[in-house]
Amino acid sequence: MCELAVILLAAGQGQRYRAAGGGDKLLALHEGLPMVQHAAAAALATALPVIAVTGHAAGDVCAALEGLPLRFVHNAAFASGMASSLQTGIAALEPGTKAALIMLADMPDIRADVPLAMARAFGSHPSAYALVPTYQGQRGNPVLLNACAFGDVMQLAGDQGARRLLAGRTDVIEVPVADAAILRDVDVPPGSGS
Repeated sequence: MCELAVILLAAGQGQRYRAAGGGDKLLALHEGLPMVQHAAAAALATALPVIAVTGHAAGDVCAALEGLPLRFVHNAAFASGMASSLQTGIAALEPGTKAALIMLADMPDIRADVPLAMARAFGSHPSAYALVPTYQGQRGNPVLLNACAFGDVMQLAGDQGARRLLAGRTDVIEVPVADAAILRDVDVPPGSGS
């Protein structure tokens, strides 16, 4: 049993991306590789178990990640929004997991040092409800959720993510990082003008 695990959310439909003229967002090339591969590489650099939650275009996403030491779980309800994917990932954790680092597959510029910093910070704050990276005072992703938050995750619905759970809490630890990529996900194709 590993105390920490990574949940890579790779189930979304990327509707804004497709509406702006792109194809399947997570399969779009970013620096020569499918976007989802960049996020998976950062997750795997932690040396923690990684659960990849698939949904939309699951077969193609799995093919893009073929050969990587990931555990795949499929969210059949992916169209209902992020909450169901987060819940699918939490439900797939090994019993006794103390925390889960939630990474988003549409944040390809996050490098390995960010998830590593989050995992290290949990070692110093094992009773925090959650840990959130910050860049120049702004909160971003990935978020690390303590097991005490897992029950609350199961109450989310629709397109709600962990951010809703953290609002107003005093037991959330902010972890300053030097990487502005924690603030940027990819919503539209490059050069789309949106």
